[in-house]
Amino acid sequence: MASGHLFRRLAAALGAQSPTIARCLIPLSSSLFSHCSSSSSSFSSFKLRNQWLPHRKISATSSSEALVDDSLTTPYLSVLIHCPKDVADGLADALLCFGASSASMDEDDFCVNTDEVCISSIFPEDEDINMCISHAADSIGLKKPPRYEVKIGEHDDWIKKTQESFHPIEITEGLWVVPKWITPPDNQATNIILNLGLAFGTGEHPTTKLSLLLLHGCIKGGEYILDYGTGSGILSIAALKLGAAFAVGIDIDSQAIASASQNATLNNLGPEKMQLYLVPGKSPRSFEAVEGPNESEIAVATEKNKYDVVVANILLNPLIDLADQIVSCAKPGAVIGLSGILCEQVQCITERYSPLLEGTVVSEMDGWACVSGRKRSDLDVC
Repeated sequence: MASGHLFRRLAAALGAQSPTIARCLIPLSSSLFSHCSSSSSSFSSFKLRNQWLPHRKISATSSSEALVDDSLTTPYLSVLIHCPKDVADGLADALLCFGASSASMDEDDFCVNTDEVCISSIFPEDEDINMCISHAADSIGLKKPPRYEVKIGEHDDWIKKTQESFHPIEITEGLWVVPKWITPPDNQATNIILNLGLAFGTGEHPTTKLSLLLLHGCIKGGEYILDYGTGSGILSIAALKLGAAFAVGIDIDSQAIASASQNATLNNLGPEKMQLYLVPGKSPRSFEAVEGPNESEIAVATEKNKYDVVVANILLNPLIDLADQIVSCAKPGAVIGLSGILCEQVQCITERYSPLLEGTVVSEMDGWACVSGRKRSDLDVC
């Protein structure tokens, strides 16, 4: 919807000046890889941003599955918000940026008025619901906050709703993303099995699809992959299932690392194939092991000129700020994929990366873009 597109443009333009929006859409040093995902508008779409779930630092001895289960048992408030159809998508996006953990829209379930949509959202128990909704409404230009109802949500109902909202997604012929609770539609295909809803990267968002399509086209077999801002681990897992030899995923979000670790296990990928690192938010250029490697191995994993493919599906500001670091990890001639950006932001990316990449290609989907190219062989800075 136009309202959703307008909000995304507003947030992209003003995020750095608005701390509240910035923590979601324009990452600061403490949130380099966070996402506020916006799927194509659909009244049955479900949006979830895990960074508002309770976080806990992961140690090398922590159980990632226990961490995930623990975060989901935290009490939640269920909020039903009534709003006009023409602002529903924008308001759902805004809610995610101002404290909601999830937002789903369905015009048939609750709303009697045909011009109205009901947004069913989940909030942490201690969230100021009125303030969140007021800020969200104001951010998309509503003159007054929409009416809403609050009730204590049942944990089991929330889990069921989350699961029912996800379905197998065919990225391209022979490549599927499949929720772990659903039987793959094609057992002969390359199936990426995910416990969806715990971190960004479900296969639904255009930036994830574009990144998967890039990997599908460039993986020939035996490559070393760096997944910069791994989220659910979907890109690392896809690369390995497509034939890559080894993948490293990094993220600043402990919940994302826990989710990626669980998803690696679901796909029978051990530490000899896929390793994950937590990047401390206050020191984004250092790396901390979460699973497997010791400190000396971390240095090897993050050394320069190591990877055949580097993919960063994050956001505009970190892609700009960390360009040299991202490219430095790639071998000369390696494929670099940059996504998480709006189509109107492509020029910013191409201008920043033109001294670093050659053969740049831009692919677009539903207002989002992926810029890819190969690392120049004559670089001094990287």
